[in-house]
Amino acid sequence: MRNIIRGLLLTPLFALVVSGCDTARQDVTLHARDAVPERLSDWHIVEAIDEELTLNRGVTPYDLNTALFTDYAHKLRTVWMPPGTSAVYGEERFDYPVGTVLTKTFYYPKGPDGTVLRTDDYRRDYVEGKVGEALALDRVHLVETRVLVKRADGWQALPYVWNAEQTDATLEIAGDASPMRLASDGGASQPFTYVVPDANQCAGCHADNHTQKAIAPLGPRARHLNKDYAYASGAQNQLLHWQQIGYLSGLPAFEAIPRNADFADADLPLEMRARAYLDINCGHCHNPAGAADTSGLMLHHSEQDRRRLGLCKPPVAAGTGSGDRRFAIVPGHPEDSILTFRVESTDPGAMMPELGRSLVHEEGVALLREWIAAMPGNCS
Repeated sequence: MRNIIRGLLLTPLFALVVSGCDTARQDVTLHARDAVPERLSDWHIVEAIDEELTLNRGVTPYDLNTALFTDYAHKLRTVWMPPGTSAVYGEERFDYPVGTVLTKTFYYPKGPDGTVLRTDDYRRDYVEGKVGEALALDRVHLVETRVLVKRADGWQALPYVWNAEQTDATLEIAGDASPMRLASDGGASQPFTYVVPDANQCAGCHADNHTQKAIAPLGPRARHLNKDYAYASGAQNQLLHWQQIGYLSGLPAFEAIPRNADFADADLPLEMRARAYLDINCGHCHNPAGAADTSGLMLHHSEQDRRRLGLCKPPVAAGTGSGDRRFAIVPGHPEDSILTFRVESTDPGAMMPELGRSLVHEEGVALLREWIAAMPGNCS
């Protein structure tokens, strides 16, 4: 159902018509590393215009098979590349051209009495007749837009926080924190603090190679992008679409392209869904070159060793992070597994992931519990 809803997001073949005033809109502006603007609007990528958050010409939205959980926030992701350039396909990561700008806008549908809504339904977020093209600012609350820019010497991460008037976002290198109340469809609500990471924390998560410490995009990779998207010209695989509009070269035979599962698609095998969830939420640190490499727990998509994946694996260091449990994964027993303890925790000293959430992702926890409960064997 989630993919069907997201499949409603529409965009023209190359350029998005964003408003009746589009002819007067300034083109995307690429700023130098040492002269980044204080205002998001100065990039002219996504802007608040006439009560709409709109995408500029040549700015293309995209979606992921399974996305990183961020306190139930909705996300609008975009990619822009300088005219005449394209990314070069790689199975693990693309070689993006200098000047590529990726953005991710985090927002919530507005709820009653100043709350924000917990919902998987994206349809009400958009302006009538502009699904996928323009967010309706009278229906959504914008929180932050993260900008990732490819420079000649590597990627630069920049967090922008939206103002109370929802007219623009300001660069906040030190991050930000906003108290909110999250309301469910049933009417119950809970308080939480939405935390915008500082620039160093952005760089820390995006440096999935801890030795090189170079940051890179995590979401727009082949296995995450390999899915259909309902463009205005018709449904099309996103990778084929990028190739068609000139944003991707070197695409191999389609059957050779990896594809992660949608963790919420109950029609897919349980193992595929759980592994996809762990890959996007944990694999950027828990991989052989990542920041958590010394833990010995490898949760990236290509790990095949069940012990390294956590099966009957004792922790390298015990303490509050283990919850007094003996093994990362105890087959058949999620209640005895460190993995479930950490994803269920909101204690900063124990929770995983360490950044990016204040709430427990109930659907993700339920999936991991189901996966572990279905595993045969024991740790005796």
